[in-house]
Amino acid sequence: MRAARLSVLTAVAAVTAVTAVTGCTSKSDAKDGDRVINVTATDSKCETSKKEISAGHVELAIANKGSKVTEVYVLFPDDRVVTERENIGPGTKQRVTAEVKAGTYQIACKPGMKGTGIRQDLTVTGGTAVKRNPKLDKAVADYREYVQEQADATVPLVETFVKAVKAGDLAAAQKAFAPSRLGWERTEPVAESFGDIDPKVDVREDGLEDGQKWTGWHRLEKALWQDKKIGDEEKTLADQLVTDLEDWQKRVGKAEITPTSMANGAKELLDEVATGKVTGEEDRYSHTDLSDFKGNVEGAQKAYDLLKPVAQTNDKALTTELDKQFAALNALLDQYRSDKTSYDFVSYDKVTEDQRKELSDAVNALAEPLSKLAAAVVK
Repeated sequence: MRAARLSVLTAVAAVTAVTAVTGCTSKSDAKDGDRVINVTATDSKCETSKKEISAGHVELAIANKGSKVTEVYVLFPDDRVVTERENIGPGTKQRVTAEVKAGTYQIACKPGMKGTGIRQDLTVTGGTAVKRNPKLDKAVADYREYVQEQADATVPLVETFVKAVKAGDLAAAQKAFAPSRLGWERTEPVAESFGDIDPKVDVREDGLEDGQKWTGWHRLEKALWQDKKIGDEEKTLADQLVTDLEDWQKRVGKAEITPTSMANGAKELLDEVATGKVTGEEDRYSHTDLSDFKGNVEGAQKAYDLLKPVAQTNDKALTTELDKQFAALNALLDQYRSDKTSYDFVSYDKVTEDQRKELSDAVNALAEPLSKLAAAVVK
């Protein structure tokens, strides 16, 4: 999860806007430069070079000219996420590709990765449809099935965790904690796209918005490992966790999924690793970070594998590099578990600073080429 989340705002009065949910895309006959929106982010401004663009693939060319790390989002009117790019450091540039259909959106910059962001409206007009790519249609359909399978498998594991919490069985609850999170970690960008579920189930204490009650996994994690106490409040919160994840389970099949959102989501999962798992901030009480780490990598690799047939045709050198870096990162993670079929990893507080640096370097080596996957898919 991110250090801070976008809260859900009152829906903007606008034309309902949805991204393409299959490999069908729209493009105008304009030059490539006309498909690029330059976004200049500072600590107090979010400037965009275009306020209107035709439907199809659009690329954000982001420059952070502020002093704080920032994030940039393309948002639906109800704050659901179309696409995002996190952890854009001061003085750095990033590019992200998205698919949009006609409607009204907002581009949001979040200096310091806090709050609801500085926003600019974006109007998307109709475009000219081009021939569908059946390989991308299949990739989206298969990924949608995968996401639903992960949600369906998560709820029973969470129920096992919650049963132990409600029984007051500290050891059993601790044992069930990490397994209950794997499906979520594999598909987190899809869950986050709804905006309202993630802050309920996966927020850390330092990510709370003003006035927000702390609920979810990490609130219970603190009780189990730091406080070593299960009271009536924790039992109530455990029930709420099941309710919230059942809501996710019901809604996840309706998520807007496109080939570019799959590719960008894979990169987001690596960002999750870089900002939470490698640093030890995610599971700071239980130190089960490596299990979450593996879940993020598996989710990213699933999206990549499904998109690979198209990406390989368009950019074979990129897929060769991605295959190499995924293999290297997975091999490195295997060093921290005795059984490759198990998610029982070494407690992260036992991982030395040098080892964390090695893991961080492997993540960065994969994240860089992975950031190019969306562009390769739409060539």
